Amino acid sequence: MKIHLNGQAHEISSPITVTELLESLDLGGKPVVVELNESAVFPRDYPQTLVDDGAQVEIVALAAGG
Repeated sequence: MKIHLNGQAHEISSPITVTELLESLDLGGKPVVVELNESAVFPRDYPQTLVDDGAQVEIVALAAGG
């Protein structure tokens, strides 16, 4: 299965949750903003939100700075 992750093709083995996707990218528990098919996903919804074949996912990692 293929998804589009930050504009690049990315393989997943089957539909997975946003939480599982973040963990596979070593972003689990880190402050990120996730958009799935042009809609923002709230962190509380990550465990039950499925990423299916052909999905468009944008992930932005938040970083403090000054």
